[in-house]
Amino acid sequence: MRVILASPEAKVWSSRKHIPLGLGYLAAVLREGGHDVIIYDAAIEDVEVEYYIDQAAAQGKPYHLIGITATTPLIGDAWEMAQLAKRRGLITVLGGPHLTIMPFESFQPPHDQYVDYAFKGEAEYSFLELVNTLEAGREPEIIPGIHFKRGGELLSSVESPMIPDLDTLPFPAHDLFKIDRYTNLQPLTDGLDPHARSFTILTSRGCPYKCTFCSKPVTGDTWRARSVESVVQEWKWLVKGLGATEIGVTDDIWNLKLPRAKELCRRLIEEGLNTVPWVTVHGMKVNHTDLELFQLMKAAGCLRVGFGVENGDDHMLRNVIRKGQTVDMVREAFANAKAAGLQTMGFFIFGMPGDTEETMEKTIQLALELDPKLAHFMLAAPFPGTVMYDQIVEGGEVFADNWTDFAIQDHKARFTMHRP
Repeated sequence: MRVILASPEAKVWSSRKHIPLGLGYLAAVLREGGHDVIIYDAAIEDVEVEYYIDQAAAQGKPYHLIGITATTPLIGDAWEMAQLAKRRGLITVLGGPHLTIMPFESFQPPHDQYVDYAFKGEAEYSFLELVNTLEAGREPEIIPGIHFKRGGELLSSVESPMIPDLDTLPFPAHDLFKIDRYTNLQPLTDGLDPHARSFTILTSRGCPYKCTFCSKPVTGDTWRARSVESVVQEWKWLVKGLGATEIGVTDDIWNLKLPRAKELCRRLIEEGLNTVPWVTVHGMKVNHTDLELFQLMKAAGCLRVGFGVENGDDHMLRNVIRKGQTVDMVREAFANAKAAGLQTMGFFIFGMPGDTEETMEKTIQLALELDPKLAHFMLAAPFPGTVMYDQIVEGGEVFADNWTDFAIQDHKARFTMHRP
């Protein structure tokens, strides 16, 4: 079957453009299953997706199915893309974070007119099973994570699948990305390079911590790590096979197991893969670090580490955010990273429930004390599926008008808490 995997453009966030790695995994699994796949990322294309649909049809090689990924702020764009594809006769499938949190929404009018199937969770193998079934001309049955309508009845799986052994997955189809159209990973610190060969890599999935602002909708609370050797082999392909100029580690918490993190660094050094700089795109967990880890990261080619600091008040960290770390742990991690010669970034959040002028001032003062190369401040956004969202619904009011209002880089308040 000929399949388009598509991602809407995240215009609301920034000029930074990263490869949609989840689509890379889906493409690799489909390709391994014998299907013909392209990846369409609206963020780097200068034509709409219908250009490729119409072109293929004119050449007598039409696409049969489109799979669209969507975060919460982009679900409206995903619906528009599905509607457009449906008009051209394609089967439409939606997945990603928003569909994992709210899968039934896409089968309410009018969306049910142009959304055929939706998946929640890690859907690589379930999606392949659906495509195989449709190609064989059979009616789909309930498979892990699927939602669809049949005869007006909504059928759904109660499962949100997670893949226990990540080494069974093929490497993402990095070769399908138009990589020279993507920017470098952190232009705010390095200056914008609109034609970098910057790839991302995922060494683990999931996170056992339960920060109240984070939903982890797809990968869940169960941390699963790829073997060090699997990661090294993909890293080698990126560096030596695809000419990467920069690599970003995008795990939620790649350093959960400190010995594994250190072993990965040692293997990168042994394989001579430390010549291409790499960064931790998402914040590392400060309480799973030590000086030796940062020294090994530096020797392995790491340029910069990011930390999820969030707040400068221990009460907020412990009782509101439930971060599982203290301000002193943050100080120690920053000091060790700098001692190892690494650049640092800090991620901070203003406006969590209970955040006051006093606690926000503590956050500002901590940022000044830590003195990272970049301090990134964001306003709290109450995403559905989070503890934070439930707290606000119970004790306040969400006044975002639509899903696009949940863009975390849009710098506007989205809720209020009622005084007790």
